[in-house]
Amino acid sequence: MTDSLLVDRTDAVVTLTLNRPDAMNAFDVGLKEALRDTLTQLEVDKSVRAVVLAGAGNAFCVGQDLREHAEVLASGSTELDTVRAHYNPIAQRLASLPKPVIAAVRGTAAGAGASLALLADFRIGGPKTTFLMAFANVGLAGDSGISWSLPHIVGRARALELLLLAQPVRAQQCHEYGLLTQLVEDDEQVLPAAQEFAARLAAGPTVAYAAIKRELSIGTAGSLSDALAAEAQAQAICGATSDHKNAVSSFVAKQKPVFEGR
Repeated sequence: MTDSLLVDRTDAVVTLTLNRPDAMNAFDVGLKEALRDTLTQLEVDKSVRAVVLAGAGNAFCVGQDLREHAEVLASGSTELDTVRAHYNPIAQRLASLPKPVIAAVRGTAAGAGASLALLADFRIGGPKTTFLMAFANVGLAGDSGISWSLPHIVGRARALELLLLAQPVRAQQCHEYGLLTQLVEDDEQVLPAAQEFAARLAAGPTVAYAAIKRELSIGTAGSLSDALAAEAQAQAICGATSDHKNAVSSFVAKQKPVFEGR
């Protein structure tokens, strides 16, 4: 494990902090591999019930480290192997993680940094939060899932505008577009607000949350028949959980349910 990714745990919430503040948390190979492998571990760790993704310092993440990338290009390589080796697996694991993911977007989220933030289930930002779909500015198409996530959030026409014009989107506009779920008044409160939000979700029926995330992935991409089949499967799984049985008993007894994620 590299110190470019910090992993902190409080109860059932894990905070992953991209830790290259001098480079605005740009992705070098070490950070990409660490994030990819850590998400793989969290996917199967049932004791972790919510994840926060954050950046150290004054930026969330500005995407690929272009200094490192320039060295790759100077070596004569034109094949962007890192997309298949790193960004695609990170995006897939982040989007399909069977627990809520909250991005604490303090400062700039650009390029792949913006892409990964948009794959989180919730995004919390502050006054200095800025999204920049920067790919076209360096002559590239989008990656890390942005061609899927961005139109789902803002619609195809707006996604095309943001990707082709590649101009910064400031905090208030981010909130209006739906790029941010919540906008707090102070940048210093972005991470604490995200962790508080994660703790609230971690105390909920996390098996049901995972099922809901899967339902929506299938429902938004498939047919009604696909959605109905996914819902039937999800309810069979959730209906057999202790969380469901205890919640029904609590409802009958007029008590607040306690969820254990099983």
